[in-house]
Amino acid sequence: MKKHSEFSREHVLFLKKQRNTTLFVNSMRFIILIAFLALWELLATFNVIDSFLMSSPSRILTTIKNLIIADNLWLHVGTTLFETLAGFFIATFLGTLIAVALWWSENLRKILEPYLIVLNSLPKIALGPIIIVWFGSGIKSIIFMAIIITIIVTIITMQNAFLSTDDGKIMLLKSMGATKLQILTKLVIPSSLKSFISCLKINVGMAWIGSIMGEYLTSRQGIGYLIVYGGQVFKLDLVMASTVILCILAGVMYALVALAEKFLIKDK
Repeated sequence: MKKHSEFSREHVLFLKKQRNTTLFVNSMRFIILIAFLALWELLATFNVIDSFLMSSPSRILTTIKNLIIADNLWLHVGTTLFETLAGFFIATFLGTLIAVALWWSENLRKILEPYLIVLNSLPKIALGPIIIVWFGSGIKSIIFMAIIITIIVTIITMQNAFLSTDDGKIMLLKSMGATKLQILTKLVIPSSLKSFISCLKINVGMAWIGSIMGEYLTSRQGIGYLIVYGGQVFKLDLVMASTVILCILAGVMYALVALAEKFLIKDK
């Protein structure tokens, strides 16, 4: 009983230390952000930096407020968000499915592996004009751009995760008469869950890159369009405000993936 209570006390102290560490980290993040914004605002106010070129937090807030008043913000945010989420989910699903096929067939993997390496190293922006010809100047082209930027990373990441499954466990299941499908569903996929979550975190950034890159090429609305338009007419406050909005949306999306990780991998 004494040992149990001693263990409980140590466990409570450990949890308290973990909470204090988390509180400290989060507090420091907040303090650094506030200090950065305050310094930026002060430098712009006292003309240490050119607020026309560098903008300032107050000017960015004013620009966002004007976008809301003009009823333009939600149209642009909604457009880019739809394109990004569509590219994210389609690329993740298809990429994982292709990775399963490559794990299933060694010959297929050997045939396609060189092409995957070449496609991964290819600057996707070079395909922009071709994509516009294929899909037209609109949302379809932007979603496709997000997909091709995200899907190759998904395939390579998940293929490596599947292939890194413990060979000893695979041999054990084979010795017990398990089929290849059973090995896939009972061992390979569950053991690759952490890699899948990591892949999702990477895909968040890749999907945003793809959608914004697509909007640079062909778009009449969206956050990427605002950035391009702001640069063309020298409304740099609009460029900075759009960039801030983009960072917030990407951060929220990443946080949702991190939250899903806590629910899916509770024992890790």
